[in-house]
Amino acid sequence: MMRTLLVVVCLAAMTAGCKKASAPGAAPGAPVRVTEIDLGRSLAADKGIADKTTDFRPSDTIYVSVETDGTAPQATLATRWTYQDGQVVKEGSENIAPTGKARTEFHIVKPEGFPAGKYSVAVSLNGTPAGTKDFEVK
Repeated sequence: MMRTLLVVVCLAAMTAGCKKASAPGAAPGAPVRVTEIDLGRSLAADKGIADKTTDFRPSDTIYVSVETDGTAPQATLATRWTYQDGQVVKEGSENIAPTGKARTEFHIVKPEGFPAGKYSVAVSLNGTPAGTKDFEVK
């Protein structure tokens, strides 16, 4: 009886030692979701926006930083940048494998300058809309 109990305890300890640790700040098994979308002229080291703004000059590089949280073996973030009449400026996507909080950046640049007007960037996660940010080039 004592041997059986010892074997059960050892197996339980070995099984507990084999579990994969979760990333700090992420709930174990929490699905990935978009938690923040920011616009600006430059990026910080963590791919966050260094100077948040929604007003840009024609010559600016326009960055969007998308923060996600949760875990997934694979997910796809996508952006669709449009000009005031719905004209598509650029579309892009990034495959990610998040294990907690993470940031992904997208940007647009036009060497000859963006036309003045109202723009929008729509972000989706795995094909599902996750948010939109409006901005203006003056």
